[in-house]
Amino acid sequence: MSVQDSDSKDEFNLDDHLNENSQMNEDVRTSIGTMEKTGERKWVYPKKPKGKFTNYRTYVSYILLVILITTPFIKLPNGNPLFKFDVLHSQFIIFGFPFFTSDFFLLALGMITTIIFIVLFTMAYGRLFCGWVCPQTIFLEMVFRKIEYAIEGDRAKQIRLDKQEWDEEKIRKKLLKWTIFAIISFIIANVFLAYIIGADELYSIIKDGPIDNLGTLVGLFFFSAVFYFVFAWFREQACTLVCPYGRFQGVLIDAHTINVSYDFKRGEGTSGRAKFKKNEDRKAEGKGDCIDCGQCVAVCPTGIDIRDGIQLECVNCTACIDACDEVMLKVGLPTGLIRYASEDDIKRGEKFKFTKRLAAYTFALLLLIGAMTAFLLSRSDVESKYLKVPGTDYKVEGQFYVNQFEYTLYNKTNNDQIVSLKVLSHANCKIDMYEGPNKLNMEKGQIIQGKFYLKIPTSEVKSYKEKIVIGLINQQGKVIDKYETSFSAPFKY
Repeated sequence: MSVQDSDSKDEFNLDDHLNENSQMNEDVRTSIGTMEKTGERKWVYPKKPKGKFTNYRTYVSYILLVILITTPFIKLPNGNPLFKFDVLHSQFIIFGFPFFTSDFFLLALGMITTIIFIVLFTMAYGRLFCGWVCPQTIFLEMVFRKIEYAIEGDRAKQIRLDKQEWDEEKIRKKLLKWTIFAIISFIIANVFLAYIIGADELYSIIKDGPIDNLGTLVGLFFFSAVFYFVFAWFREQACTLVCPYGRFQGVLIDAHTINVSYDFKRGEGTSGRAKFKKNEDRKAEGKGDCIDCGQCVAVCPTGIDIRDGIQLECVNCTACIDACDEVMLKVGLPTGLIRYASEDDIKRGEKFKFTKRLAAYTFALLLLIGAMTAFLLSRSDVESKYLKVPGTDYKVEGQFYVNQFEYTLYNKTNNDQIVSLKVLSHANCKIDMYEGPNKLNMEKGQIIQGKFYLKIPTSEVKSYKEKIVIGLINQQGKVIDKYETSFSAPFKY
């Protein structure tokens, strides 16, 4: 939106002003803020943010960084890490629960739940995730950018340093920054490797040395180079050019979605923006509260002007909120010109409030999390299945009907187990294994199969297709899984 000349005598209409600038807003939405029209990269030098939201985000980021770095090295009492994603060996551990290929339905359910969660969350809260939780934002803004500020200084000093000749100062500062960036990138690569192969294996690799693990070392250096490239050079381009979430945003948000928004009604007034002058009555002159200082643009890590409305590049990092509030306090105007609000809130001139719509979406999100958690907790450690051997019929042995069954047992834990089979639905039943006693040794992650004869007293069979429940019993006598199947018997009138 353009700045209205304060000396203009023509009456200003906000709606006309917005309509006149609609084409410019379209240009903003069809271009990238970090790219020149010639296609060259426009390097962003964001001013160091400070303020309430920056402090909150810093606290949240450091907590999340501690969780991210320490999680793969935490072991639960059962010996499992909290998370492990060994794609090469198809070993996955989530919240201490091991998952195998037979748990594909849970993986599919988890993916569907995640997609629904992302859609609902974005429709309600916009890109809150991007600004507060996304690892890309946290590492870039709270680690690499802070190191850059400490070595090269704030925005103006960084611009001056990049423009000056390669003298002693520039070489020293650039080499120091790049070296620290490379070390941190290598540490990040090791942390992510621990998520894949496990902390024990990582310790073993470090102990054995690089010569015995050249393949792993090459992989580490490769991913270190990727992280270095992303955080030292590619930076905000990862959000605007690579990450699909920014594109999802455009189709998922609406006028009720909460975003970091500029209050254009208050900011433009009836005469548009104007520079601040002491002792003037801005309301009487119809000037908006926006004094066109440009601080919201200077602190933006993606180089956009939040006053142009919602844009692809905006990650809702709140830097512009803090910058604008600081200026408003200095000139004696109310804060909140840029704030968390929906387009609807801005049009009605209302502050953010927790509406019924937000409550409904939040309830749906909590319901999804609860459902997924329930599925994870209800998942059995051992999966068992018992089916009648195809092509066989019942036999009669004295006072018993006999069926041949085959079993498949899947140990989903990282512990060896000794189990036995037992009929839970009928009394006085007998199970005779084809081989060995009814005591099966299951190694961790092992699938075992076999056959057995199931004998049920004729007096307890009421149907030619009797429903029975077979349980799997551990050494402590606890039922760790059960399965319902059918038992064949003579037809009874």
